[in-house]
Amino acid sequence: MPPLSPFELDRLILSALKLRWQKTATVIVKVLEACEAKGIRISDEEIARRIIALDLAGMINSQGDLSLWRSSEVSLRPEEGA
Repeated sequence: MPPLSPFELDRLILSALKLRWQKTATVIVKVLEACEAKGIRISDEEIARRIIALDLAGMINSQGDLSLWRSSEVSLRPEEGA
């Protein structure tokens, strides 16, 4: 299977997120499990880099230092006007 594009990986990450806060480590594990179920090989580090990129682009919310997976949290951004 070809490697995931950043867009495809972003979709998997966003589907693992919720409006409530979750530990970054939890989201990484959820995405790893989704990839494994689809036969996609990917590292936890690659997922973490995309989570940071999504945060820097303002597409998700974060709390704490995202490089500290167990000490930081991420969530979906609420829809504007929701």
